[in-house]
Amino acid sequence: MTDVQIDDEAVLWSASAADREGRPLLVLLHGYNSNEGDLFGLAPYLPLSPAVASLRAPTFTGYGHAWFPLMNEGVELSIDGADASVTAIIDWLDRVAPDASSVGLLGFSQGGAMAIELLRRAPERFAFAVSLAGFALPGDRTGDERMSQLLPPVFWGRGTVDQVIPAASVARTQAWLPAHSSLDERIYEGLGHSVSELELADAAAFLAARYA
Repeated sequence: MTDVQIDDEAVLWSASAADREGRPLLVLLHGYNSNEGDLFGLAPYLPLSPAVASLRAPTFTGYGHAWFPLMNEGVELSIDGADASVTAIIDWLDRVAPDASSVGLLGFSQGGAMAIELLRRAPERFAFAVSLAGFALPGDRTGDERMSQLLPPVFWGRGTVDQVIPAASVARTQAWLPAHSSLDERIYEGLGHSVSELELADAAAFLAARYA
């Protein structure tokens, strides 16, 4: 897998460099075929305590951007791509936000999968993850055992009529997350592959509790 990196110029920030110094950081991770502007629109609905940074995934898809190849293109390819993107995000944090008092993660769909992957790589590095319509990738990771000891807070929200995330991925995530996190699982009746007002309110409440 070719090395990838986060484009500093594409990052959308909720605060200037001076205003975010020493504050908690909330990293937003968009879904497949999207961009950094997608989730940044949620910033006004999120707690004011953390500085918010919305990242652009490193791989151009021809329309938007992706963190890793789709699983129907090959599971190994997806896992390798996700691993490379995890490394890129951690390198970016080391370079751009080394003094953040804590780092939280919020992702949608493939970005929600990335939030979980980041916890699995470095469970002591990240305070929590919010995974909206996300999922856990198959296989073992270096931080899985430590994550099962720390049980970091994870909010996992999904809709009952989501036709994008395969049932097998949902079942795998349902089996994996309870043993590796302090899980707040929310299921929204009639919701497809999107975020409802109720889910956003629940996620915002989860975040507010992390910054209380």
